[in-house]
Amino acid sequence: MRSVISILDLSVEELDELIATANDIIADPEKYAHICQGKKLATMFFEPSTRTRLSFEAAMYELGGNVLTMADAQSSSAAKGESVADTVKTISCYADIIAMRHPKEGAPYVASLNASVPVINAGDGGHNHPTQTLADLLTIQREKGRLGELTVGFCGDLKFGRTVHSLIQALSRYQNVKFVLISPVELKLPSYVKKDIIQANRLQYVQTTDLEKVMPDLDILYMTRVQRERFFNEEDYLRLKDSYILTVDKLKNAKPDLAIMHPLPRVNEISVAVDKDPRACYFKQVLNGKYMRMALILKLLGVKP
Repeated sequence: MRSVISILDLSVEELDELIATANDIIADPEKYAHICQGKKLATMFFEPSTRTRLSFEAAMYELGGNVLTMADAQSSSAAKGESVADTVKTISCYADIIAMRHPKEGAPYVASLNASVPVINAGDGGHNHPTQTLADLLTIQREKGRLGELTVGFCGDLKFGRTVHSLIQALSRYQNVKFVLISPVELKLPSYVKKDIIQANRLQYVQTTDLEKVMPDLDILYMTRVQRERFFNEEDYLRLKDSYILTVDKLKNAKPDLAIMHPLPRVNEISVAVDKDPRACYFKQVLNGKYMRMALILKLLGVKP
């Protein structure tokens, strides 16, 4: 039995295998339509979610399986003080695989130590979000045809952005990837991510506060929202929330084949006018997330077409 808590739990070969499976699902969905018949996925979400929870549920349904949903911690025994360990031991009695989101870093790891079925981390605080990273990797592969030889710009909240941290971890394992880190000083990439991943792998990187200056260099622009729920101080949030707003005008010097990505939800950091630009990929990411979660569920359950 195996769980996925961090993107580093998957080797490069396994990432490529999951991407290949997802592309096969896209090409031939009927082949996979009944493959998980009789299997049950439990979604345990202790934090609000739209895309991640529904995409996990859609993924399992489209594989022919069933879903048990715990969409709100207040409706579970967690509201009575039950521990994460006891909750997952209980849910393991009912489900074949668990997808878990929790506001506390490390909670899905604790769950994986106590569950008797595979656990997938669906986001833990500002720490990790491996299945969003899988969606991102499939999007990059489908848009650019490769996962190496890229200049990737991350813009916005790089301090608390778990999607940013996970994607940097994943892309650091491919050849000749350069990172451009665009943020206010207060929200710059944590030093441990820079030291343990970027510098440890001797990757090229640039830190800047000026999005427009670096725009012509980018193959990928990964926008993020400033996350109100991660701030301790409302004044700091209000001061920083509109630091970067991507508009049509700011894209005038961008590459014609730039891929604009965003893990969503969007607040106002990408103008809705950008949605009409053919380079906008963020709603493709949403769909790609479902396919990659289907591929991951199959892998962890050991089910083959």
